[in-house]
This record gives sequence, structure tokens and C-alpha cells, in this order.
Amino acid sequence: MAASAPPLDDCLRLLRGERDEQKLAGLLVAANVCRAGDADAVRKVYDAVGPRFLRRLLNTGLGKVEGGKEEEREAYLRLALTVLAGLARSPEVAADEGVVSTVPLVAEVVSKSADPAITEECFELLSLIAIASEDGAYKFCEPGVIDMIYLQVSSLPDGSKCIELAINLMQLLVHKLKVDNMSVEKLQGMTSMVACLARLFAVLHTAVKFDALHMLTTLLSQKESPLHDLLRSMPASIWESHIRVGITAILQNRFVSTEKLHALLLAECMMSILGEDWLSDDCKIQDTQNVLPVDKFVLLVLESARIEVAVFLNELAYLKYESSKTSQTHEAVSQKQRNLAILFSLIERIIKMISNASSGEGAPSQTICESTIMQAITGLNETISLVLDFLQDAKDHGQQKGDDLLAAARIVGSYLAEAPYACKEKTKNLLEFIFSIEGQDESRPFYSICFMLPMLSQITMETDGCRTLASFGGYKAVIDCLVEMTKQDGIDNGSMFLACDTIINFMSNRKSAHIPVDSCFIRLLKALITWAGTSNASSVTMTASCLCAMLIDLTSEEFLLSCSDFDAKTLGSLSELIVRSLQQDVPDDDGEQFNQKQVIVSGYRQWADRFPHVKNVVDKHVSM
Repeated sequence: MAASAPPLDDCLRLLRGERDEQKLAGLLVAANVCRAGDADAVRKVYDAVGPRFLRRLLNTGLGKVEGGKEEEREAYLRLALTVLAGLARSPEVAADEGVVSTVPLVAEVVSKSADPAITEECFELLSLIAIASEDGAYKFCEPGVIDMIYLQVSSLPDGSKCIELAINLMQLLVHKLKVDNMSVEKLQGMTSMVACLARLFAVLHTAVKFDALHMLTTLLSQKESPLHDLLRSMPASIWESHIRVGITAILQNRFVSTEKLHALLLAECMMSILGEDWLSDDCKIQDTQNVLPVDKFVLLVLESARIEVAVFLNELAYLKYESSKTSQTHEAVSQKQRNLAILFSLIERIIKMISNASSGEGAPSQTICESTIMQAITGLNETISLVLDFLQDAKDHGQQKGDDLLAAARIVGSYLAEAPYACKEKTKNLLEFIFSIEGQDESRPFYSICFMLPMLSQITMETDGCRTLASFGGYKAVIDCLVEMTKQDGIDNGSMFLACDTIINFMSNRKSAHIPVDSCFIRLLKALITWAGTSNASSVTMTASCLCAMLIDLTSEEFLLSCSDFDAKTLGSLSELIVRSLQQDVPDDDGEQFNQKQVIVSGYRQWADRFPHVKNVVDKHVSM
């Protein structure tokens, strides 16, 4: 056996020779050494030849070095690639900086070679380098590398070894590269990867289309990614249009539900990154004729999402309430809940897009017509009705905890924020139950109430809405929600304003709703004082003071100070808030703050005698 082994010593001596002819002869022998698979021998060969000569050989093969006939250059190129691929089968060698440095050159070979055998060898070599080390994988993000490798992929023969190796390499890079700590230069390489994948997704009609779809969703579904910022700044919109074409093809054809779900997830990602109006932007593209008109594309995505939602709601309800409970059932429930969350997020974004289009706040490039908006609203009404039925089912089975129920409450709240009187009877009957829904990690209801605030702030402007809220003590839940907001780090002023508006409307209609004074109003009073102390914004000062003025009209200074959790210091803070609001200059064009100041002044005149401490402070600073 020893006699037939490759003559390693002779090979190493040739590789260490001073003349190129010696090194080339050594490389011919080295190819056999590498094929033998002896890791120690491979390392010795690599150390003997060195990366410098191999790079020079690649450059000669690419015609970057003067001299040599064309057939000689191709021979040099084949030899360099064969030896490099053999050396790279040793992970230690593949991870070496010298081998990693050849990635741009090998990528250039891919872009220029018409020989499938050479292209295959290149992809095998590149995959070995990418697998071996982090540095090897990140080398692909250098400017131009991804473009050189993948611009020609769409022209590779369907089912060929080359395209299989190309896609395997791309999948490897997508799952290995982490964009969080990348430099801007390397992130540019990732945007090239997205653009290349988008084109494959649009123009191919093979299994590679689905591979590209899955890789795109993996790259684009990462939350708060710096890659997203760079994609937003890209001036050209061709990649966006390619994704639109690919999504259209998936949703229009009879592909399995899982692929349609991936396409809908990709649509959600695009709206998340580029804004809701991406769905209705009128994008033009030169290299494909399969661009669906904007209105049809909007309805295609919405109807596809609605169908999937209806299926998942039905299947989820069956698994949760009717089927036998097994470990497989639990996993199936979890998977369907995750899928439903994706679809709900997409529909929420469509709701916002429709709202923008209806109000004229959409992007200038939007061309969605009124009939499309009406069709979309009709479809959304039907879907929200189905979601409410799903919640009714949960109520009937005594279930009020779960992220799927919370997600359902959220999408209902998102739609009712834009159409507060849609599904009016179902919503009215389920509002108390919705207020009781808890997420899996919640110890008490909070987010379910927050989701309803935009709708509540609108329906409580009318007496009937206040009566609905009073019928089950829902106003107390809103107050508790508001109080909880003031305890959190970084108060969400948007939600605070909505909660305050709801309670202000409710207080304005309190007599018709017949609501007695409750201890929750004292908690609310303290929370408003706390909130106003966190901001100098006039809107916060005026809103908090307006509601405080309405609340203290229900009681007296003596009663408040008799409460264990309301002391003289709190009363002093309340006095300062009232003074600040009375001193506030209200802009002439701010009708809301003007009305709030009128409420504060009118309220103060009614209860000032019952609050001598507050009156003394006001008299010192404000002329009433």
C-alpha cells in the first residue's frame, strides 16, 4: 500500500521550488494528494505552495496576467480550482486567510466561465470556504462578490448540478450570515443578495422559485434589522417589483398552502420594511410582462390572506375545543397560532393602507381606486366577523388566556379603530369578554384593553357607547389600564391620550350612564398627576388637567385627604398641575386644547370652594 501512495515528499519539493515550472508540476501531483484525503498531507501541501501562487494562477487563468495562450490560461484556471477545492476539503485549510482571500477571484470565474465543469468546481470550493469559518462566509459580503456569483444563476439550465450547488451556497450564506454587527460595506453585499434572490423569485418557474421565496422570508423577517434600513435607502425599486411579481405568481396558482403562507409572510415583511403603502404603489418593471395592476394585486393579497385566516381559525377552534389532546395536537395548535399571527399582522397593515388610501394620506404613487377600497372593506368586514366568532367560541368554552386570543383582539381593535361601528352587535356582546383576555405571559388583562382604546375613544363620544362601557363596568378596566401605563418604563403617550379621551367622553356623559363615584377615580387622579409630571408637553398638561378637573368635581379636598393613599404632597402636585394648565397659552388653531381649557376653567369655578388648598395656590399664580 505504501508503494502506491502519492509521492508526497517529491510533491512538496517541487512546490517549494523557485521556478513556476516546478510549482506547476508539484500542483499536478498535489491534486492526487488532496484526493487521498490525508488532512496532515493536505496541510503540508498548502503550506508548501502558499496562497500567493494559487492567487497568481487564478489571475493568470482570468487573463489578468500578460502572456500565455488562451488554452494555457484555461488549463491554469482548472488546475488552480482543482487544487484549491481539494485543499479546502480540510476545514482548517479552508478557514485560512489565504484561501478565504480567493473568494472574489473565484466569484469572478463564475461570472465569466461558460464551462459547467468549471462553474461546478467554483461553487463546491465557495461552499467549502463558507462552511469552514465566519470570515469565509462574510467574505461574500464584499462589494460585487454576490453580484458576480448570482447574476448568471437565472440562466443556468434547470435541474443542473450548477444551479443546485448555487442555491445550496446561497442557503448556507442566508442562514450563516448575521447582519446585526455588519459594517455598511458588508450590508451592501447583503442588499445585493436580496436583489439577486428577488430576481430569481420573479423570473424562474422551477423549484428554485420556492427556494428563493424561503430565503427572502428568512432575510426580511428579522425584526429591527440594519439590513432593512439599507433596503429602504436603495433608490431603485426593481427588487421590490420583482418580489411583487413573485408573490403574484405564487398566489395566482394552485400551489400548496405552505408556499402561499410564505408568500403572504413576504408581503407582510415588505410592508413592514417599506411601509404599508408598498402594497398599493404603482411600480413598473422592464424585464417581465407579469406585473399585475395595483388594484388587482391589493385584492389578490387581501383575499388570499382572508382565505387562509378562515381556514386557520376553523382548524384552530377544532383542535382546541373538539379534538383529543395529544402532544401532536399541542404542536399543531402552536404552529397554527404562529401562522395566524403572521396573517393577522398582514391584514392589520392592509387595514392601515386602506385607511391611508381612503383619507388621501397615501403615497403619491398610489393608484388604488374607490371601488377597490370598497371591495377591500367588504372583505375586511367579513374577516373581522369571523374573528369575532372565534372569540365567541373561546368565550363559550371558558377560555380567555392565550396569545391567539390576544392577537384576535388586536386585529379586531385595529379594524374598529378605522370603522368603530362595524360588526356593532357582535362587538357590543363580546366587549366584556375581550376586556378579560390575557396574553400567555400576562398576569392580568392589559393589552386587550389597549387594543380597544382607539375604538372606545370614538364610540364614547355618543351616549350609547358610554352606556355600553358602563353596562359591565368597562370604564373601570380602562382606568386600570391607564393607571398601569403610568407604571411602565417609557409611557406610551399615544395610548394615554386615547384612554384619557375615552374617560373624558365617559365623564361628559356620566349622568346619562348613571355611574357612582368609585375608588378607581382616586387611582386615576394620582396616575394623571404622575403622567403630567413626566412631560412638559402642553398636550399632556392640558389633557391630564382637563380630566383631573372633571374627576375632582365628584368629590372634595377633605374626602381626598381622608384617603390613605392621597396625601398633602399629592394635593400639592395636583394644584401645580391646575396652575400650569391655566397659565398655558393655547394656540389659536388648536381647537382641542382650547376646549380642554374651557373645561378646566369651568370646572375650577364649580369646585374651587371645596378645594381651599388648590384655590389658594391658583389665586397666587393666576388671575381668574
